[in-house]
Amino acid sequence: MESIFHERQEGSLCAQHCLNNLLQGEYFSPVELSSIAQQLDEEERMRMAEGGVSSEEYRTFLQQPSVNMDDSGFFSIQVISNALKVWGLELILFNSPEYQRLGIDPINEKSFICNYKEHWFTVRKLGKQWFNLNSLLMGPELISDTYLALFLAQLQQEGYSIFVVKGDLPDCEADQLLQMIRVQQMQRPKLIGEEAAQSRDQRLPRSDADQAVEVNHPFDGTGMLDEDEENFQRALALSRQEIDMEDEEADLRRAIQLSMQGSRRSELSGSLPQNVPQSSHSSQTDSLSSEELRRRRQAYFEKQQQQLQQQDQTPNLQDKATLSSSTPEPGSGGDMSEEDMLQAAMNMSLESVRNHLNSEEEK
Repeated sequence: MESIFHERQEGSLCAQHCLNNLLQGEYFSPVELSSIAQQLDEEERMRMAEGGVSSEEYRTFLQQPSVNMDDSGFFSIQVISNALKVWGLELILFNSPEYQRLGIDPINEKSFICNYKEHWFTVRKLGKQWFNLNSLLMGPELISDTYLALFLAQLQQEGYSIFVVKGDLPDCEADQLLQMIRVQQMQRPKLIGEEAAQSRDQRLPRSDADQAVEVNHPFDGTGMLDEDEENFQRALALSRQEIDMEDEEADLRRAIQLSMQGSRRSELSGSLPQNVPQSSHSSQTDSLSSEELRRRRQAYFEKQQQQLQQQDQTPNLQDKATLSSSTPEPGSGGDMSEEDMLQAAMNMSLESVRNHLNSEEEK
């Protein structure tokens, strides 16, 4: 960014720095701006004199200090506007109804002049990139296209007046160079006196210069970019976590339903005649609700328990294993949790496979 012209703050000559940073060269001096201010004062005096040099208004006007400049080096918007007219440039208030009706995207403009509490600074596009040329900064600050509108909106919220510079700016080396390349800024430039201010005791009252530095640099666009990126990554991670949790819950519900449906099909296939197609019963089972499946399954358990009680009172070890694995726990009643139903379904599935293997061995 060495090719970018950037005047740093000296005294209260921010209007001079604003104009020179805008035009990218030493175009105006305090003497030239003072001459413009004096010319404006004389024109205003002549208009007041038309009402009579002996009038009270005229005498009051002569006693008042100039509104276009003061001893500190401040210059009014009229001085800046007249100085730019020499180059065929015009200022339009950014938030005026006339300009807002045009609906122009700020990124399509070329430059802005900003003012707050007698401090002026320039925001200009050089090449294809935007730069904050505030004279209170140690150097130009790169502003991304994404944050230009947000930057201007934040300035307005802070109380700044923003003016759009309309017209063709004079050619400059920085604009020509940045038309061919793009620059990157790893760290924003510090404010003048920022290092000294950081070393002071925070409990001490701040000077007017420190407050002006804070006011004229409301936020750091680069820091906002990092914060937005961090928030985006955190939201993305939470979204993925919620999706994973939903997938696990869906898999569990699917496993329970499939286990219940598989056991029901085993029950129906053992009790139905061989010439009845099982596909119709399978479709019917698939359409049953979870509550209906639970009731039918509970009825099956009760029926099986009654059959076991009617069998021989001294079953062998294999029968005991079957009894313990296929009957519900005493006291469970008619309300079984999904976990109990899943366990029972798994036990029945294992028992069906065992009986099937035994039948194959007997054959």
